[in-house]
Amino acid sequence: MTLSVVRTAAEFTAATDNARSNRLEVGLVPTMGALHPGHRSLVERARAECNFVAVTIFVNPLQFDDPADLDAYPRNLEADLALLAEAGADVVFAPDVREMYPDYPRISGTTVHVDGLTDMLEGKFRSGHFDGVATVVTKLFSLTGRCRAYFGEKDFQQVAVVRRLVRDLCLPVSVVACPTVREMDGLAVSSRNVRLSVAERVSASVLHRALVAGATAISEGEDRPKEVREIMFGVLATEQGVDPEYAEVVDPADLTTPGTLSGEVRLLIAARVGSVRLIDNLGALVGSRFGRDLQLFETDQVPSGAGVTTSGETISGVTSSKER
Repeated sequence: MTLSVVRTAAEFTAATDNARSNRLEVGLVPTMGALHPGHRSLVERARAECNFVAVTIFVNPLQFDDPADLDAYPRNLEADLALLAEAGADVVFAPDVREMYPDYPRISGTTVHVDGLTDMLEGKFRSGHFDGVATVVTKLFSLTGRCRAYFGEKDFQQVAVVRRLVRDLCLPVSVVACPTVREMDGLAVSSRNVRLSVAERVSASVLHRALVAGATAISEGEDRPKEVREIMFGVLATEQGVDPEYAEVVDPADLTTPGTLSGEVRLLIAARVGSVRLIDNLGALVGSRFGRDLQLFETDQVPSGAGVTTSGETISGVTSSKER
């Protein structure tokens, strides 16, 4: 199989239109490049479920509120293409910024805003971020046409926003949320991790430990959001150089925090480790106990070759990883 790389919107649309004309189901994996095992898992999932896999690589300036963060975002197209060829992608759309925004650096007045899901959590700390996400995703969906679109659950709020815009705009897209891929110590795989120093990389695993502590309390019956937040902040405080922005527990359907927790909930964290901003999340089920020896990789994955399977046994909504 030869990986095709296209640079223009017209070429990309022609490729996906041609696939559908040949009765192939199109799977789309939107990315910003700097690909890692998490991205690879999305492509492999798309490959398993679709006949034609399209990947986009575009560092979208609209979703960066800090120009320095945009400039520092890692880019390595050659390595990305090698990974995608191995993972089974058919076509890669890698446009330059003016292909997506012809008047850049001036942005046109047409943007997409998803109300109700974008003013809390990430939206509170990253002004305009989700308008940028919603705008570029809508553009990519328009260029791709009918498809299944694959996103990682690590960006849990983003998945919720994309699902809402697909529903509200009646787009012919099925959004597929895929498990978070983690390092052996629980740190969610991220393109930003390469910017951590050795010491910061060690400290960064505290985000997952904080989520596990909160999820453990919830599974044992804690139903007060304030108490769960305090537990997570307490764990985050054990590592120097980690500056938390938020630690919340929400209803996964609408991202609001109920007065009393019940049923399935989602814990979300954001923190700066040194100068690098990281996010993570974990699901939990209120009042469902599990064995203390279980690791909480709820619907999560560990990179293949790490000695741990990429799926596990689900117990009361919490998944434990098992060795091969």
